[in-house]
Amino acid sequence: MIIFNTIILLLIDFYIYKALRSTRLKWASSPAFPKVWWGYSLLLVSSVFISVYYNIPLIFRAIILVAFFLTFVSKFIFLLVLLSDDIRRGGVWLKRLFVPKKEQPAPVAATSEPLPERPVNGISRSEFLTKAGILVASLPVAPMGWGVVSGAYDYRIRRQKLYLPNLPREFHGMKIGQLSDVHSGSFYNKTAVQGGVEMLLAEKPDVVFFTGDLVNNLANEMRDYQDVFAKVQAPLGVYSTLGNHDYGDYHFGPESSPEKAKNLRDLKDTHKVMGWDLLLNENRKLKVDNAEIGIIGVENWGAGKRFPKFAKLDDALQGTEEMPVKLLLSHDPTHWRAQVLDRPDVDVMFAGHTHGMQFGVRMGNIKWSPVQYIYKEWAGLYREGNQQLYVNTGFGFLGYPGRVGILPEITIFELIKGERPRRG
Repeated sequence: MIIFNTIILLLIDFYIYKALRSTRLKWASSPAFPKVWWGYSLLLVSSVFISVYYNIPLIFRAIILVAFFLTFVSKFIFLLVLLSDDIRRGGVWLKRLFVPKKEQPAPVAATSEPLPERPVNGISRSEFLTKAGILVASLPVAPMGWGVVSGAYDYRIRRQKLYLPNLPREFHGMKIGQLSDVHSGSFYNKTAVQGGVEMLLAEKPDVVFFTGDLVNNLANEMRDYQDVFAKVQAPLGVYSTLGNHDYGDYHFGPESSPEKAKNLRDLKDTHKVMGWDLLLNENRKLKVDNAEIGIIGVENWGAGKRFPKFAKLDDALQGTEEMPVKLLLSHDPTHWRAQVLDRPDVDVMFAGHTHGMQFGVRMGNIKWSPVQYIYKEWAGLYREGNQQLYVNTGFGFLGYPGRVGILPEITIFELIKGERPRRG
């Protein structure tokens, strides 16, 4: 997969390089330009390979990933501008080929190249679009760079009341903390991560839920952060489940292997060592005085072919028939519509997975992100009938080592016995 992506990126590089060399820009036509262009591209690609296959300091890995991401986004935007111009020029060429001008006595013989454009005010339309493309492609650099500097570790507490008519009185006012999508393999600032954990602990939650994706791929990514997250404790326990990245599919491939199986065992052991109760299609009874509610945890289930489907909801719910309230931990929010809504005895599902795409707007009741065109439920609280879903936008980050608008989230829930107040 990495080799395939590298080939695609190099093809994009070649396409843009040819376009720039065809302009009258002095720096693009200079003898040094090919060396700088291809030197930077090859250095960046080789650095990505080194960061993936070798254990290098996290700060260098972060620098490489930031440079790679910003470069890719800028080149991709520039590519779209160039393609639009080439499509336009191709249309002009086809029109000249098949629809000759009326005043001409005979069609002009077709050539394999479009006719050159006449410069307008000293610049052709193609050259204007090329220069405009350079400007447009450079625009994301500033906000995305700021998202790395400011947004990656700018943890925010989000508070949410959960109204549950069947909630035993003993649980009224209980505080639940939720973390999701840690992705420890992406971190490069341990002090900042520890600060986020301390923010959660300062809220003094009665119980904590972790809804998957502790790592990017490998269990050993937690080596430098296990002591930090081991501090996440609560009087009534910490309950966790697995996300799609925890299975190692993106590193080892979807097929079984001894190395992949060992990696998953090591990850499960990490939960245990930290004192977290990992729920693998099973449940626990949470007791306060003589009252009980059910905590259910399932393995990952995601819509689409590329996500693991290991959740066994029926197995997880066995023995909870008498529980007045059931709270479900399931990493992927698509599981809610696919299976959970068919089980009206599940009161609330807690999920993560989307990250809010780490880009968008979230202010009060206003929220927008490109991820909403992929996931119907992607951030915050959703209701359907008597069932509720909360999607946490994640504690960590993946791919782009930053966040713009959709900041890392720590959720604090308050359980309320009763019906949700009606607006107005």
